[in-house]
Amino acid sequence: MTRNSAQTAADAAALAVTQDRRDQLVDRWLDNLLKPDLWQDIFDGNVEGLEPSCWRAQQLADENGAHVVGGGCEPDRDPQGYVVKVKTNDPVGDSIVPGTEETYATAKAKAVIEPRCSFQLPDEDNEDVQDLPQLNCNGKNWDLDPDDLSDLPGPEDLFDVHLAG
Repeated sequence: MTRNSAQTAADAAALAVTQDRRDQLVDRWLDNLLKPDLWQDIFDGNVEGLEPSCWRAQQLADENGAHVVGGGCEPDRDPQGYVVKVKTNDPVGDSIVPGTEETYATAKAKAVIEPRCSFQLPDEDNEDVQDLPQLNCNGKNWDLDPDDLSDLPGPEDLFDVHLAG
């Protein structure tokens, strides 16, 4: 039971840190919406200056009765995501297995961010093109109009966040 508790905390922590990073990528995409030549780097996670996200891992581990152990929140670039390792705050305690009273459970989880969108940049030789590229996100087409940006895809449309491994 303690081991399951640790795994739940690790899973929640890994998802939380990765969702925070995803939200930062979405913010960066919105900031550069009119610069589609920067989109691919954003979707690939190749962005400088993002805020650290591991605080979210600790927050969710705490909410689930655990804590991130030293160096237990690490970015992983293959694919982009985070690996989080946690240890339960409470030991196994009294059980039918002798000697486990002071044994703590540890668990590790990995969550990844995967872009859900593709697009085609206009031909550089065509100077008349003023429109933004059509964005295809998981089978849905988004025709982005630079004069009316009221209907934009949300974070869950742009990126998938899930546990891996």
